[in-house]
Amino acid sequence: IHRSSDGGESWEKLTTGLPKSNMGKIGLGISPFDSNVMYAAITLDRRTGGVFISRDRGSSWTKQSDAVAGATGPHYYQELYVSPHKEGRIYLADVRIQVSEDHGKTFSRLKELNKHSDNHSMNFIASDPDYLLVGTDGGIYESFDLAENWRFISNLPVTQYYKLAVDDAEPFYNVFGGTQDNGTHAGPSRTIYTEGIRNADWQHILGGDGHQTATEPGNPGIVYGESQQGVLFRIDRVSGEQVYIQPQAGTGEPPERFNWDTPILVSAHDPARIYTASYRVWRSDNRGDSWETVSGDLTRGLERIEQPIMERKQSWDNPWDISAMSNYSTITSLGESPVQEGILYVGTDDGLIQVTLDGGNSWKLIEVGSISGIPATAFVNDIRADLNDANTVYAVLDNHKYGDFKPYIIKSTDAGDSWKLISGTIDNRTLVWRLVQDHVRKDLLFAATEFGIWFTIDGGEKWVQMKGGLPTISFRDIQIQRRESDLVGASFGRGFFILDDLSPLRELTTDMLKAKAKLFPVKDVWLYNPRGVTVDPGASEYRAENPPFGATFTYYLKEDIKSLKQLRKESEKKLNESGNDIPFPGWDAVEAEHNEDEPILVFAVKDENGKVINHVKAPAKKGIHRVNWDLRYASKNIMDPEKDSALNVESKGYMVTPGVYSVSLYALNKGEVNQLSEAVSFEVLPLHDQVLEPSTPAEIEEFRKALETAKLEYGTVKKVLQETSKRLTVLKNACFRMEDDAGDLLEEVYRTEAEVQKLKEMLNGKQTKRQVGEQELSTLELRWFVAEMGLSTTYGPTTMHKESLQTGIEEMKPISEQLRRLKNTTLPALEEKLRNAGAPITKEL
Repeated sequence: IHRSSDGGESWEKLTTGLPKSNMGKIGLGISPFDSNVMYAAITLDRRTGGVFISRDRGSSWTKQSDAVAGATGPHYYQELYVSPHKEGRIYLADVRIQVSEDHGKTFSRLKELNKHSDNHSMNFIASDPDYLLVGTDGGIYESFDLAENWRFISNLPVTQYYKLAVDDAEPFYNVFGGTQDNGTHAGPSRTIYTEGIRNADWQHILGGDGHQTATEPGNPGIVYGESQQGVLFRIDRVSGEQVYIQPQAGTGEPPERFNWDTPILVSAHDPARIYTASYRVWRSDNRGDSWETVSGDLTRGLERIEQPIMERKQSWDNPWDISAMSNYSTITSLGESPVQEGILYVGTDDGLIQVTLDGGNSWKLIEVGSISGIPATAFVNDIRADLNDANTVYAVLDNHKYGDFKPYIIKSTDAGDSWKLISGTIDNRTLVWRLVQDHVRKDLLFAATEFGIWFTIDGGEKWVQMKGGLPTISFRDIQIQRRESDLVGASFGRGFFILDDLSPLRELTTDMLKAKAKLFPVKDVWLYNPRGVTVDPGASEYRAENPPFGATFTYYLKEDIKSLKQLRKESEKKLNESGNDIPFPGWDAVEAEHNEDEPILVFAVKDENGKVINHVKAPAKKGIHRVNWDLRYASKNIMDPEKDSALNVESKGYMVTPGVYSVSLYALNKGEVNQLSEAVSFEVLPLHDQVLEPSTPAEIEEFRKALETAKLEYGTVKKVLQETSKRLTVLKNACFRMEDDAGDLLEEVYRTEAEVQKLKEMLNGKQTKRQVGEQELSTLELRWFVAEMGLSTTYGPTTMHKESLQTGIEEMKPISEQLRRLKNTTLPALEEKLRNAGAPITKEL
């Protein structure tokens, strides 16, 4: 323990009253009641320890008790917290929190019912003596009654994932991940719910510290998971049962040394074949029911208890502990060539790579220290066989335990005989955890690192850090879901992240980036009816966003498309920077800027007959961007000039039917429309098979067109009635400005107004009834509502929906005819009479 009395300028070591033996991790706390009083929780030799008190700011200490927080080892707990509410109360972080009420002389366990163990941090509220806030391996908990009850904070996505796997479940694949002390999780990559992916959509499928998971291609009912040090299970996703399948040492053999994070590998050549590894490689051809070894000890076989700690071997009595640590000289990663059966790669924690070309009959040893630029102490985080070439392999190495955080990604094209470093442009202090190769473009690689995810399109010559909302935190694993071409990353502290459809990255080339614009291929899209959830938990639950519903258009624009104002300001900026005068552009130029619309990009969506059915707008900004079409036709509702601009295309139309569609990219700038890309086709596919036979796309299309035509007529009638009412108000006021007697003409205006009001009632019912919720005869508004429900699902319109539409069409006819007569005959004649009588009203030009 060291003390500074001058703000850190100088320090003195405190020893009076403290143990003379080795001291390990120390938790310190200062009393808020008396700043002279300090507490220290000190780890001593061989899992012993004690709590000490000082009443003179650390100058001298007295031992209070032998209390120590060493349940999982001295490295893991030992934080000490002093209560601001009761003098003498101190808390010691541990698997279960220890609390003392007498300055550390005696301790008891805090009540932690229905709360995760492994406590690490604690906080208080000064105004509430009963409030506790605790951070654990399982998240954050709070108590309002001094630990009698606990509330879990369930809206924080802070899970720490070691490894991940994806299955090929239909229609949405699942993501699996092993967590730090929170077991193994399984959840959907997306849902059909508008609320997104909820906590309730996730399952806890295995306990302990979760680590590597693996899935069987073509069989989403089987998942392999494990807890620390290779405790392996085969999990039945249907029954939820967990079959213990960890391979065991035979009679007379030494115990298996499994790494804390043991690798699992499902063979690309036989889905029933799986591999795992301890210090040797195990193979099962029946999903783990039985095992055989395919190697001897592939590690250095070092005794971990004899290894140096802090650069030298330590005394047996020193405060070090390996009970909750990983074994050493273990296999940490496995790779299998999908191109040639029998080629296996192994990486270890003690600096070795091993290769077999014959299924394990013989192995070739490679010292990583023999590879140029690689330290001999490097830990093999990952080893991946190339997906296209049997002799090519990638390895990810890690030397951070020796203070070396450099990125080490190496590649061999001769099955490990020679290697080259391919991580050169990744930032220097960026430790790499895992690597994945794209299954379509062989030189497209992704690296999960301590500071986000990086990718290369040229096999490692140049790496680029991925952004777009991706945090620059530790990503421990990365995988590609091949069917969807989704990139999935497992972060250590922020949960999972998914890049939906990485396929545009496959299109990136130097020539492409020189082009003015590029519209990338569009992925086929599911058609379904997004559902809402009736129970809303408020803000207490976390919800991940689903991918946007509909078709995603990814595009590239080399440069911003600039407005007149932007061009002028750029020119003025250069003049200003050089200290020159900035001339006035002239009134015509200023007026042109004022009248100009901002440049935009427009995506024109067409059906298989080449008919434009909708437009989607996007900013005309340089770079690679995405925009979404919600699978709806453009709305045919009447547009209000007072509310809608000519470019307002967001009002929703009806959902499209399954089929082939295309999209083209245009730029709209300075009143000109320029096509930037050829049409790209994609297919809209139904997500679900209906229980009952749905309407055919042709039937739905016929109904949609009829409904749109009827609603257009309805909207026109409503609009004309509104305009007529406004016009009649003008005529009524004009009667009082006439030169002649207004009596007869005023009565005629009132009669016409009553006729218009009657038409409004025929259209939408009596307003007074609607105001108080009194039931009205079926109005046209209700007819259309019922008819529209026939287009609210993928099932299509029923007979009732069709009848409602037809009834509405028939009821519209007399209203339209009467309004047409009123508009074309009655109103013009009335206006002419008023005009002749000297009323100040406008007339046709």
